[in-house]
Amino acid sequence: MKKVLFIFLALSFTAVGAQTKKKTKKKRKAKTAVAASKESLVPAAELPVETPTTPDTPDNTGGSIDDAPVNSMSILNAKSPEAFRKYRDEGMMRQGDSLVSTKVDPLKYGFIEDKDVLKSMVTWEIIDLNEKINQPFYHNEDGLVSENKSLYQILLDAVNDGKITEVYDDEMFTTRLTKQQIYDRTHGTKVTDYLIDKINAGTATEEDKKAGTYVYETKSENVKLLKIKGMWYIDRRDGEMKYRLIGICAMGQDPATMGEQFANKDELIDLFWVYYPDARKVLANNVVFNNQNLSSNITYDDLLNARRFSSIIYKVDNGLGNGVIKDYIPKDAQAQLDESDRIKNQILQMENDMWAY
Repeated sequence: MKKVLFIFLALSFTAVGAQTKKKTKKKRKAKTAVAASKESLVPAAELPVETPTTPDTPDNTGGSIDDAPVNSMSILNAKSPEAFRKYRDEGMMRQGDSLVSTKVDPLKYGFIEDKDVLKSMVTWEIIDLNEKINQPFYHNEDGLVSENKSLYQILLDAVNDGKITEVYDDEMFTTRLTKQQIYDRTHGTKVTDYLIDKINAGTATEEDKKAGTYVYETKSENVKLLKIKGMWYIDRRDGEMKYRLIGICAMGQDPATMGEQFANKDELIDLFWVYYPDARKVLANNVVFNNQNLSSNITYDDLLNARRFSSIIYKVDNGLGNGVIKDYIPKDAQAQLDESDRIKNQILQMENDMWAY
């Protein structure tokens, strides 16, 4: 009986010990869980703040813009005006996953054999930009829908950017002009009398020099005439009369006379001569203003080669002195115009004579 009681007490103590162990284990697990939850609770100030990702848009503080590559040269498909202008100036457009150039090469003239030129005549002409048909050469506007610059502005920008290098002083293309010489021809400075007096007195400050110095520039509105030099010739292979443009010149007001009270704005000078074949690639990538259709793609190269302008011949290589009409027909404007028309008829007669037997 005692043995049975002893065994029963031993089993009861064992069961009680097991229960206490389970309770302590549960308490330890609960404490570790609470500690873990406390450790995971970090103050909000110490957490990293994630800023919401928003597309780059321009703001009033001069923020960034969406300058993603454009996939069309039309403003109707542009994402932003800035991106459209940027890639239009660069001549690039997105096509798929790559960027392609929108620049074009002008149509090549082709090689002409000397023996294939049956007859030829070199003429110098003046294009008056005041005439209505010639106003597209004068139009100058850097717009968003279409970018149309005047012919003078295109040539000047291309010369300054180094895209046109064949720039000369005269129509015979003998004296080259540097960028600095072209700048001096298109810019002039004038100092006021007040500043001169202060300089002579030795009291002129930098602010006085800045306020008393005026800088004048020959812009598109100051360029009223264009000169062109070209050759009319009969190509024996094709059996037709052709015209090849050789040089082009812008005539504008001398910036040295700007700002003067009695300056004559009608007195124009030759600013610079450009050898036309060197300027064809630039002109072939600039569109002429068309008030009937802004989406037209007529370029300056197309316009000049097709002779879509009105002009007056003022000089011809005919052996009469230097060939200038006003020199061998002086002081008679009507007779000079008649001589210009006579030369035009002579050029037309060259082609008619080719078919006379």
